[in-house]
Amino acid sequence: MLTKHRSKVVTEGATRAPHRAFLRATGLDDHDLGKSMVAIIGTAGDNTPCSQSLGPQADSVRLGVAEGGGVPIMMNTISVSDGTSMNHDGMRMSLVSRELIADSMEVAVRGHAYDGWVGLGGCDKTLPGTLMAMVRLNVPAVFIYGGSMLPGYSPDGTENTVLSAIEGVGRYQTGAISIEQLNGIERTCAMTVGSCPGQFTANTMGMVAEALGMSFLGSSTIPAVYSLRHALARRAGRRVMEILAQGGPLPRELVTRKSLENAAAAVAATGGSTNVALHIPAIAHEAGIRFTMDDMAEVFNRTPLIADLQPGGRYLARDLDIIGGVPVILKTLLDSGHLHGDALTITGETLAEALADFPSADGRIVRATETPIHATGGLVVLKGNLCPDGALVKIAGLKSLVFEGHARVFETEEDCMKVVSQQSYQAGDVLIIRNEGPKGGPGMREMLSVTAAIYGQGNGEKVALLTDGRFSGATRGMCIGYTSPEAAAGGPIGLVHDGDRITIDATKSSIHLHVSDEELAVRKTQWQPYTRGHLAGALEKYARLVGSTHEGAVTHSGAAQWPLEDTTDA
Repeated sequence: MLTKHRSKVVTEGATRAPHRAFLRATGLDDHDLGKSMVAIIGTAGDNTPCSQSLGPQADSVRLGVAEGGGVPIMMNTISVSDGTSMNHDGMRMSLVSRELIADSMEVAVRGHAYDGWVGLGGCDKTLPGTLMAMVRLNVPAVFIYGGSMLPGYSPDGTENTVLSAIEGVGRYQTGAISIEQLNGIERTCAMTVGSCPGQFTANTMGMVAEALGMSFLGSSTIPAVYSLRHALARRAGRRVMEILAQGGPLPRELVTRKSLENAAAAVAATGGSTNVALHIPAIAHEAGIRFTMDDMAEVFNRTPLIADLQPGGRYLARDLDIIGGVPVILKTLLDSGHLHGDALTITGETLAEALADFPSADGRIVRATETPIHATGGLVVLKGNLCPDGALVKIAGLKSLVFEGHARVFETEEDCMKVVSQQSYQAGDVLIIRNEGPKGGPGMREMLSVTAAIYGQGNGEKVALLTDGRFSGATRGMCIGYTSPEAAAGGPIGLVHDGDRITIDATKSSIHLHVSDEELAVRKTQWQPYTRGHLAGALEKYARLVGSTHEGAVTHSGAAQWPLEDTTDA
């Protein structure tokens, strides 16, 4: 019998007779009560295709836990779909949901004193939320990403993804396609369950989980509909039982400064989602490690862009999976000295050991580091008097890395979207959307509908967009987000006036507002925070607690401790 750990406080001793009675009512017997209790917590639901495959996968995890000698206990928590919450007030709830997911998983595992757990995530915030909870709890745990959907095809053979539909709206607004063509894209771009198939936030965070050592190498690119996912899920159930028996590796042995740098390098090498600016620092925060946008900038600057993945490139997660998955990227980076090979993985091997039998660059989807798509990573952190703590731009796919124009200021996303929809902006504009940060939003909405409309209208690099809000992983074009400090915190973005000249230079990692320090000081004395009206409920609590974008928009002090209780008295 495997050694029980935390669950002893619930199942052992005369004083725990009521506790055992409750557990017997769930179908457990004396034999079960002597085993380790392992939670299986997912975000399965019918609200998004990203989460619809998680229920069956969780059931397969259950089989693996039982095979490994544990008692599997299944439960679920909430998720918010970015796909249907974007471009309306519901998007304020998306980033908030990351904290709720992490908190609810912590509460469930600690509240029941489970010995270990397996977490499953599918859409954008469920992945970082689950990983944050694992590092916070620091008990035996394995993470599973549910996988992405397969692309669809138009009758003429054109490959379509959800991004095709989002950008198709802008193409329709310009008359480039008809309503019938737009309807055709809508009906063929998302044909299976799973997350969006490009290197958007979900797939980027799935890759981050592999690079951190929190999930099995090669697992994140397996499409959601592939039967192999169920074998992977059973393996995860068995593996968490092995970690329990062996005493590790625990999440905080896996999430270290070295593995965080590995994760940031993988993102840079693939032109991944800009949302990592929030999620990697937040995961680090749970381990008590300060890993900010500045730390990521150092890694981005020394890591070449080598993977030709959408939205900046041509290929999807499925294509990467065919040639070996994320390990191909990691192996290529390791061989060229861009990764720390001594970081641990979920199997207990070092990253170098675990990658030994995987292939490296194929030369088509993944290039060798000697012949990169771009010499530095696909993401660049910009700094200057407009964003002293940094802002982030995805340069993958950009034709020009320098932009100069004049500001056109909008106080909310809706104000800007109205102008973009009417196409009443012009080339050379720097569209400023402010008051959309974590605190000012509150909730830090992503601006995918705005950026995709601009791109669909053929203006992706003719204008720039700058916001203290965030972007989808599918965003492309000259789009700068995560500006810190945000306007609500008194950041300089709140002082910009219509007509101010702004220079963006990704080659120098700089962004400059051409307004004198003296004038900005005068504007600061006249500044009034933007108010949205009465807040209550989750948004009010979030706005009071949330920290800066620069440090991951976290809501607690980090490095939580869960001491192991003495059960002698029981």
